[in-house]
Amino acid sequence: MTNLVINFLLIILYTPDAGQENPSLLSVNPGLIIWTIVIFILLLLLLRKIAWTPLINALHNRETMIKNSLENVEKQKMERERLEEESKKIIEEANLQAKKIILESKEYAEKLRQDIIDKANQESQKLIKKAKEEIELQRESMIEKLKQDIITISIKAAEKIIENNLNEKRHSKLIEEFISKLPKN
Repeated sequence: MTNLVINFLLIILYTPDAGQENPSLLSVNPGLIIWTIVIFILLLLLLRKIAWTPLINALHNRETMIKNSLENVEKQKMERERLEEESKKIIEEANLQAKKIILESKEYAEKLRQDIIDKANQESQKLIKKAKEEIELQRESMIEKLKQDIITISIKAAEKIIENNLNEKRHSKLIEEFISKLPKN
């Protein structure tokens, strides 16, 4: 439709006057100037409405989109840097905790080792003490049994030697006195 209006105006403007047969390009025609100005203004208005406004809006939208994209990129860059810092802090904390756990584990292992050694020493001391007590009891039992055997043997020997000169009670008393004078080891 725009082309139709423009063609119509061009036909009107370039229609030669009846008085002039060959108009020159440098000749001034006031009707042509007015129509040229009117067509130029209409063309400007038409271009403004059809082309410039959408073009300017598109450029403005593109500028806004680029600006927003740059802002988003900057925000993402800052967020990435913040996340990197947080990651570094988390990694450092994890390393510190790992070192702390390792140190605590070593300390616990050392304490556990020392406890095991202490318990083993206590158990060995108990076993040694119990063994010594058993040895002492057996020794005393053996000494007592040995005394009884010596008494019995002595009595039998004395009976054969003395043959009833002494009674058995007096004889036992003499032997016990003899044995008590013997060394204890």
